[in-house]
Amino acid sequence: MLSSTLCYALSGIDGIRITVECNLSGGLPAFEMVGLPDMAVKEAKERIKSAVKNTGYEFPADRLVINLAPADIKKESAAFDLPIAIDILACCKLVNPQCTEDIAIMGELSLNGDLRPIRGALPLVISARADGIKTVIIPEANANELMCVEGIDIIPAGTLRQVVNHLSGKAPIAPLKTVSYGQLLGERVYSSDFINVKGQTSAKRALLIAAAGGHNVLMVGPPGSGKTLMARCMPSILPDMTFEEALVTTRIHSVAGNVPEKGLLVERPFRAPHHTASHVSIVGGGMHAMPGEISKAHNGVLFLDELPEYRRDVLEALRQPMEDGFVTVTRVAAQSTYPSEFMLIASMNACPCGALGSRTKQCRCTPLDIKRYLGRISGPLLDRIDMHIEVESIPPEKLSDVKSGPSSAEMRQNVEAARAIQRNRYKAEDITCNARLNSATLDKYCPMSAQTRQIMNEASDKLGLSNRAYTRVLKVARTIADLAGSDEITADHVSEALQYRMIDAKYWG
Repeated sequence: MLSSTLCYALSGIDGIRITVECNLSGGLPAFEMVGLPDMAVKEAKERIKSAVKNTGYEFPADRLVINLAPADIKKESAAFDLPIAIDILACCKLVNPQCTEDIAIMGELSLNGDLRPIRGALPLVISARADGIKTVIIPEANANELMCVEGIDIIPAGTLRQVVNHLSGKAPIAPLKTVSYGQLLGERVYSSDFINVKGQTSAKRALLIAAAGGHNVLMVGPPGSGKTLMARCMPSILPDMTFEEALVTTRIHSVAGNVPEKGLLVERPFRAPHHTASHVSIVGGGMHAMPGEISKAHNGVLFLDELPEYRRDVLEALRQPMEDGFVTVTRVAAQSTYPSEFMLIASMNACPCGALGSRTKQCRCTPLDIKRYLGRISGPLLDRIDMHIEVESIPPEKLSDVKSGPSSAEMRQNVEAARAIQRNRYKAEDITCNARLNSATLDKYCPMSAQTRQIMNEASDKLGLSNRAYTRVLKVARTIADLAGSDEITADHVSEALQYRMIDAKYWG
């Protein structure tokens, strides 16, 4: 007796179609599995045997051969448990084999027959839908992350018996009801708001510009000046993700196995890895080439607090993803490419003791100590950070006299207006914001008068800006012009953009 079902395996943030074939023949009892399965798939034998028996079905005492096709792709998931079990029961005539045609089945089995959640359910279901699959059976624990997926019937099941009864027509399971993306956006709540930030008018202006254009920012200042608080407020002023952006971002988190309770990510991610984080945890890797923090921050913010404290190889590994918007993780057993278009928000003290620039403490560091400390950040990395701002501390006794300024909701209105201008301007290009302008489009979309260009060139020579830093300043000026509603970049816009590179000479000159 021969039976087959469809399943999907992860490859990066995409799914690969896998055909699970089962052949039941006479002979000595055996349970063979071929098709390049890894250890997690091989161990499915014992899980499936126990699950079938504990569900109340008789496990066949014949020769079973399971083939996972195509045979040249390594199979690395416990999601094959359920389709293999269904194939075996179909060979035993407990399930009609015709009922499994054009249906993708995925799920991990427990010993008592319950279905456990699988990693990467969202990208697997989206890939099945792209292949024309009309129905997919998944564990009900994965239902939340699939609630916004349309165009395919999603059958959430809790046990092996429920799946068998559904396929046999004894107790059909109703497809998952979809929820609109707009409804999820309406339920979003931000944990931090700029209205709670006292003072720091210039820093908040810089962060508003950064959010409007998607620019990277480095904040330099003493401890307690509000750098971390302002960084955590950034998602609250960034524009809403489109449904497509939310799907891609959630797919990455689904592959990593950390999907939120509500399923789809509607708030832009904010990732803040500790400075002791390894190269693999930041960039990605491991045995199965899993996504790292820079990919989990896709379409959101990557916050690196105490930037000089991170390992040099970790910081240098950020350079290519910051430029290209993706990272390719290559390991012996796997290779995956993950998107990584993130805003880098970094913060640091001006010296090892942190008191340099403070109004309340005296710095104890020698000039050599400060030079070594600042030297941990390379010039090429600094060039890739569009805006460098100095954050001053406010004495505690004056905090009550300082006004909070605009709220995040008010700031987000300005950001949304600027992003709307950019979307309209770049609708014919594969560009999402000003920070993603490349050399081919920079001159086209950043027009300046001869006088403004002369100011830009003279300031660039005086500050010693590299070509990359020059283009970064120009992109920031383009964003400042968008916030002002100006089509042309004026001298005022360039002058303000240049202010965000002034501290280079003070600290790294």
